[in-house]
Amino acid sequence: MKRVVVTGMAGITSLGSDWASIEANFSGNRSGIRRMDEWDRFTELNTRLAGPIDDFAVPSYWTRKQLRSMGRVSRLAVGAAEQALRDAGLLGDPIIRDGRMGVACGSSTGSTDEIKAFGNMLLNSVAEGLNANSYVRMMPHTTAANISIFFNLTGRLIPTSSACTSGSQGVGYAYEAIKFGRLPLMLAGGAEELCPTEAMVFDALYATSLKNDAPHTSPRPYDSGRDGLVIGEGGGMLVLEELEHALARGAKIHAEVVGFGSNADGVHTTRPEQVTMRRAMELALEDAGLPPEAIGYVNGHGTATEQGDIAETLATQSLFGSRMPISSQKSFLGHTLGACGALESWFSIEMMNRDRYIHTLNLDEVDSRCGELDYLRGEPRPMSHEFVMNNNFAFGGVNTSLIFRRWS
Repeated sequence: MKRVVVTGMAGITSLGSDWASIEANFSGNRSGIRRMDEWDRFTELNTRLAGPIDDFAVPSYWTRKQLRSMGRVSRLAVGAAEQALRDAGLLGDPIIRDGRMGVACGSSTGSTDEIKAFGNMLLNSVAEGLNANSYVRMMPHTTAANISIFFNLTGRLIPTSSACTSGSQGVGYAYEAIKFGRLPLMLAGGAEELCPTEAMVFDALYATSLKNDAPHTSPRPYDSGRDGLVIGEGGGMLVLEELEHALARGAKIHAEVVGFGSNADGVHTTRPEQVTMRRAMELALEDAGLPPEAIGYVNGHGTATEQGDIAETLATQSLFGSRMPISSQKSFLGHTLGACGALESWFSIEMMNRDRYIHTLNLDEVDSRCGELDYLRGEPRPMSHEFVMNNNFAFGGVNTSLIFRRWS
């Protein structure tokens, strides 16, 4: 078995595109959530809250030819991948183009402008807005394909379109590809573009926050006063590398990936299952060869939905006990769906390396029905840990758990 390390990390969020900016906003209790006045035309949509990236623009040197196959979700993914490659010292290096590097990436869906155009064709029998690249921008594996093509990557391409676990499955499957010796380098992560249709998905389930006139007070993961989730957008990517390959080229190592667990509830498409959530964490621990007490912090999924928060925290408590510190960065960014697993992996590594763990925003009173855990509240907490865990859970009953080890 090969050892797998993280040599590049990057992300694009509503609170910044570098850790210094994002961490400053976290520490200052500044939320990326705002009221979406532009959604007022959707009269049957109840929520007006989201976490948009208002200042995102593609680099001026990206060509028209490169851009024509990319909708917004792919542009976020490729932008994060470019930053991660730069961080790893691999941007422009020919070794990524000789078959040594692959990509594992996903999103909940492709770009919805193209879906709308195809829907218009079915409804009105016209092909207005459709062209040769429309399907490429819409297809479920648009992020992975566009990353591969943009950087001329000829290794494995693993699409991970699994809603809220798209990013964490991207990291996990990339880790396994390297661990089992298939190739030494992988770009791994996920992305999501903001769309009111995604808000409507949760609105129809009565799972969105309606604090439309107080956007910075929501979402409220684990809080007794929460009233639902808020949708966000973003892109997050990690460069994973086989250890000896990284050492041979003198790469900076951010962390080691030591465990990955993934399973399915097999019961219900939208109701989370505590037993299989716990089992996913156990699988990651077994993969890492670690006992539960080795984990110092859990980065929770923390969507601010009643069923999700309760099931997740009860599962976490049942495995780790009440001593486990836990928090959710979705309280600042909203639920970035396909991006969250990758972004939260990045955040987990940054927090671990800096001995400073971000709290859950808006967590004033822990819901008594949630598991008994050490909830980080109010402000970041200084802690020093060797191992951290990042958990994500998705519609369809998909569960993931990743374990990162501090590199020293």
